[in-house]
Amino acid sequence: MILAALALWQALFVLAGPDAIASPLTTLQRLIALGYDPRFWTNTAATLAAFAYACVLSIVIGLPLGVAVGAHKLARGVVEPMLAALYSIPKITLYPVILLIFGLGLSAKVAFGVIHGVFPIALFAIGAIRNLSPSLLRTARILHLSPRQTAASVIMPAALPEILTGLRIGVAAALLGTIIGELFASSQGLGFMLIRAMENHQVADIMAVTLFLFIIAGIANAALLAIEHRLQWT
Repeated sequence: MILAALALWQALFVLAGPDAIASPLTTLQRLIALGYDPRFWTNTAATLAAFAYACVLSIVIGLPLGVAVGAHKLARGVVEPMLAALYSIPKITLYPVILLIFGLGLSAKVAFGVIHGVFPIALFAIGAIRNLSPSLLRTARILHLSPRQTAASVIMPAALPEILTGLRIGVAAALLGTIIGELFASSQGLGFMLIRAMENHQVADIMAVTLFLFIIAGIANAALLAIEHRLQWT
């Protein structure tokens, strides 16, 4: 798969030329060169910090919201369509409002990340609980479990696989939102480096930063997959 992607990348380079896309080798060489620049790691740290905050807030807000809404049929019928409608809205339309509220800097980047990440986490949690077997909830009622006990010992274990899928999608979306926030609302970060490279038509820098972002996304996804596999086997 990786070899096929590299072959396609090289083919696109041959077809489009160096003014449109850098070759895989040139991109790797440029990324290595950026690794020796302290400013690159300063921008990387800024992006990772905003990404981490966005992930934590997306999970802390989205997961309890999804579980609470999914556990009640009436709330699910009212709130889920609203969340789905908000999720379908192009987030770029909210950027002026976010900028007015948070201004430029870390807060705006985190907000951009959260509005991308919180909705898939909540919606997947709602869907996971909606798809639970009714017999599980009936058993919890027969055992006179409290709502907290039902959520902890019945709902969460049964809905865990789909919830973890939502977390993976939400984390990826939070990274996307964070980068977009840096494109429009920041003076540092990998997104800021990317927009400056685009303005100066530095094709190698654009490709190198994009490749590095793919690596970050891949590491985050692999970590969540490892956690998912570990939880499913415990």
